[in-house]
Amino acid sequence: MITITPVQTVIATIKVPGSKSLTQRALIAAALAEGPSQLIGPLASEDTRFTMTALQAMGVVCDDSDPDCWQIHGTGGQIREPEGDIFLGNNGTATRFLTSVAALGQGKFHITGSERMAERPILPLMEALRGWQVELDSDVRNGCPPLTIIAKGLAGGRTVLPEGKSSQYLSSLLLVAPYAMAPAELEVLGEILSRPYVEMTLAVMADFGIRVEAAPALNYFRIPQGPYQGRTYAIEGDASGASYFWAAAAVTGGRVTVANVPIPSLQGDANLLPYLARMGCQIDRSDEGITVTGADHLEGIEVDMGDMPDVAPTLAVVAAFAEGTTVINNIAHLRIKECDRLSAVVSELRKLGADVEEEPARMIIHGKNGGSNLHGATIATYDDHRMAMSFAVAGLRIPGVVITGEDCVVKSFPDFWERFRLLA
Repeated sequence: MITITPVQTVIATIKVPGSKSLTQRALIAAALAEGPSQLIGPLASEDTRFTMTALQAMGVVCDDSDPDCWQIHGTGGQIREPEGDIFLGNNGTATRFLTSVAALGQGKFHITGSERMAERPILPLMEALRGWQVELDSDVRNGCPPLTIIAKGLAGGRTVLPEGKSSQYLSSLLLVAPYAMAPAELEVLGEILSRPYVEMTLAVMADFGIRVEAAPALNYFRIPQGPYQGRTYAIEGDASGASYFWAAAAVTGGRVTVANVPIPSLQGDANLLPYLARMGCQIDRSDEGITVTGADHLEGIEVDMGDMPDVAPTLAVVAAFAEGTTVINNIAHLRIKECDRLSAVVSELRKLGADVEEEPARMIIHGKNGGSNLHGATIATYDDHRMAMSFAVAGLRIPGVVITGEDCVVKSFPDFWERFRLLA
């Protein structure tokens, strides 16, 4: 466990690791490409290690000896049958992406993960892959991993994704569709959540040479056949990781600059910044980076975070220090993250003394006197990196905040605690 030391104010410039979402997408595209690729500024973390190790088991040569420049030797879409199980921990992105990658191969693939991963749904992706004539099933027939895939390649043609509630299903299908045996078409039913992640996938595909024809609503796609082309690809700093440092400025009335998240950004989580501005913070963009300056008084706001669920916990913690009510809508998909993140955030905010309501798809935080009702507590992280990092922010204002299971940050931000100490 780690005890957070409160500070009077924060003035700092921080550099964050590379984007986890971009690193994982670029890894897949580079692995499937013709020719070598160099990934500049990637994120080296537990999640990306799972992804790389799985790709290596499928025959992709990856060299990460230089942490700032990974060398990936693409296979041109040729996927080798692995010698054993592919274990992906609780890496939901990799599990969904690599299920589709495995389908490109020939032979038997068995994808497993942690106990929590075995509770995270993947059935809509499975049903869409079956539309491309992929033979696969959930081992215990509950629509969750572990999965067994008898791979014979993708037939292509038209398939339907039954729901768009997880953008990872859609991104997974898009990333492999250029390698189908016939031109691929994909229709998505229902609401498309986390749209910026789909747009990120399309941008990465285009950068590696495949331009997808997409309907404006992102509910229908035509994907051309053809291999990705190896290239040098620079990865943005992680906007989700930056959110905790911007939040630190917000709750302390300080000033924090994150040096390596660009504007405009491919990452939807950078859209947290306008919400912080609505709460009263000042946002400045310069050659040095993006700076958030906190306000003497934060105001509660109502927001829709369907497109940026990973930073909903960050905003919820900031909201506990605001005046008035903050309503965070459209976040039911938080319940299928590393933990039931909606319930977990509500539970841990209540431990701090916050007045919070939980509903099926939203949370309501009643801020009181700038957080004067809050007190220290021991915070459970549920083995969820975003819980640990967001609640660390609360400890900058409240004495006695203790974070348990703090090592879970290795999933996306291995040196988070070292960089967080720079705020003191």
